[in-house]
Amino acid sequence: MAYTYDSQNIFAKILRGEIPNDTVLETAHSLAFRDIRPQAPVHVLVIPKGPYVSYDHFAQEASEAEIVDFTRAVGRVCEMEGVAEGGFRMIANAGRDGVQEVPHLHVHILAGRGLGRMLAPA
Repeated sequence: MAYTYDSQNIFAKILRGEIPNDTVLETAHSLAFRDIRPQAPVHVLVIPKGPYVSYDHFAQEASEAEIVDFTRAVGRVCEMEGVAEGGFRMIANAGRDGVQEVPHLHVHILAGRGLGRMLAPA
C-alpha cells in the first residue's frame, strides 16, 4: 500500500512548532504531549517525529532507531505518569474504519480510572 502523508495535519504543525503543546517527553525521534480533550485523568499522545500515517506504515518504513525510540518513549511516558501499577490503555487508531482523526501515527495512553470494556458487544 502507498501511504500519503499530509504535512499540514495538526501533529505535523505541532512538530514544526506552529502549534503549542503541553510536552511530557521529547526524544530524538518522538514527542509525547497531553491531549487537549482528555478522555481520562491521564491522556498522553505519543507520536513519532517522522512522517508516518499509521502504525503499519511506521512498522514497515521507519528505521530501527525510530522504532526503538518510539517504543521506549511509550515506556518512559508510562513510567513518568505512574500508570503501570494501576493499568492503562494504549490505543492507535488507523484509517477510516478505525476512526483515525489525524493522519499521523499517534498512540493514546489513557489511565487514572477504570476504562471499561474496550468494545461493546455487537
